[in-house]
Amino acid sequence: MVLALGGLSSFGPLAHDLYLPALPAMAADLATTEAATQLTLSACMIGMALGQLLVGPFTDRVGRRRPLIAGVALFAVTAGLCALAPSIELLLVLRLLSGLAGGAGIVIARAMVRDLYEGAAAARVFALLVTVTGVAPVLAPLLGGQLLRVTDWRGVFWALAVIGLVLLVAALTRAESLPVQRRRAGGLRATGQVVGRLLRDRSFVVPALVQGLGVCGMFVYIAMGTFVLQGVYGLDAQAFSLVFAANSLALILLGQLSAALVSRLGSRRLLGAGVGLALAAAVAMLVGVLVSDSVWALLPPLLVLVGCSGLILPNGTALALAEQGEVAGTASALVGLTQFGLAAAVPPLASLGGVSPVVMAVTTVGTAAAAVAVFVVGRPGRVSAR
Repeated sequence: MVLALGGLSSFGPLAHDLYLPALPAMAADLATTEAATQLTLSACMIGMALGQLLVGPFTDRVGRRRPLIAGVALFAVTAGLCALAPSIELLLVLRLLSGLAGGAGIVIARAMVRDLYEGAAAARVFALLVTVTGVAPVLAPLLGGQLLRVTDWRGVFWALAVIGLVLLVAALTRAESLPVQRRRAGGLRATGQVVGRLLRDRSFVVPALVQGLGVCGMFVYIAMGTFVLQGVYGLDAQAFSLVFAANSLALILLGQLSAALVSRLGSRRLLGAGVGLALAAAVAMLVGVLVSDSVWALLPPLLVLVGCSGLILPNGTALALAEQGEVAGTASALVGLTQFGLAAAVPPLASLGGVSPVVMAVTTVGTAAAAVAVFVVGRPGRVSAR
């Protein structure tokens, strides 16, 4: 089940990461700027945030399975249309729709875990889900780099369309996890009341915000990394893919460590360790790029920074959803909205003055420091080891 849910929750990140090595070529082919192609990443992020917000509450009323199937189908169709896009403007619209579809997979997978598990058991499954989902960013840039040897960026999107069809078959095999008797009645007004209650609930808001800020540095790297590593440090598409894969492997390993330790240490300690270590890594990265022009001053702390998401994501999610079993879809949607909303907004704002190693490092220091501050002040609760 974890493998299936991990795959179905990964098509959004896969759509985001597979074409990263092709961004410079895309900019040249569409006669546009690097900033405009970077906006395709932001459009996908915005779509994933909005998709979770729209789909999550809807699944609390109608169940998880049918919206999941619809989301995967939309993903396959929009990926194929991206391959045919004649302009950057149309591509931005299609990337937004792809993100909406990807958001459905992410929010529904989290809600299905919460439907089936509680407490530390849920935290362990979330950690395993992060591990499985982490395979997508490991394989995606590697696959994208290899695809660029035999095709162009449009061929990469055709590959995404094929992957979408495979995932649609997987979605059709999933059973419903939310029985009819546990579904919530009501329309927009009832959903608004639930959202309002969640936003007033400190046990939900604090860990959701810590998680969103804590992993924002990883998304800053995803958005800026191709221009920094390829444009500034001169790495080719294959070398960039290897760096991306190494960072994603670090995320997977720390996700496995989280799954192994959560019963003994609790999610609160692991979340605190994750954001604290991320801040230390971001500071080390900033110092490194200020004192040296070598890419090796950047890569080791970046590896640690990205790896910390393996601690932050599952434990922040487990803490935020721990007391929200009756509205898991809506709560999961708000967790995703926080995470992807920050990921969509911060990198473009930070890069208004240009993309450079210093800009990337300063931005990650700021987001990691904010996560630590919210954690210390808010003191999120602990998921029980039961």
